[in-house]
Amino acid sequence: METYTAMREDRQMLMIMHLSQLLDFITGIGGFIVPLILWATQKDKIQDMDEQGKEIMNFQISLFIYSLVSIPLVILFGLGFLLLILVGILGLVFPIINAIKASNGEPTSYPMTIRIIQ
Repeated sequence: METYTAMREDRQMLMIMHLSQLLDFITGIGGFIVPLILWATQKDKIQDMDEQGKEIMNFQISLFIYSLVSIPLVILFGLGFLLLILVGILGLVFPIINAIKASNGEPTSYPMTIRIIQ
């Protein structure tokens, strides 16, 4: 016999998961760790948590990769500063936008995200 548990809708938890990415600006790595823990523990309990958690993890990994790529560009051409500024702006603005969308029940998306976790 198969058991089925209904997933609950919890827009506040989704919003918190998106906003927790801003911990990067305070702790350096908290914006990756906290959403990862929330996603791993709640993905089977909250509706849309798995999908949005993957999206957040892909976004965080993408920002890290873009930051790594910008380091040699800073040293070689000085253009890496522009990329670092862009990464900072994306890392600040899009978690806030997507937190608002999640709280309204709208679909969320992050630009320039490399799809690593499917």
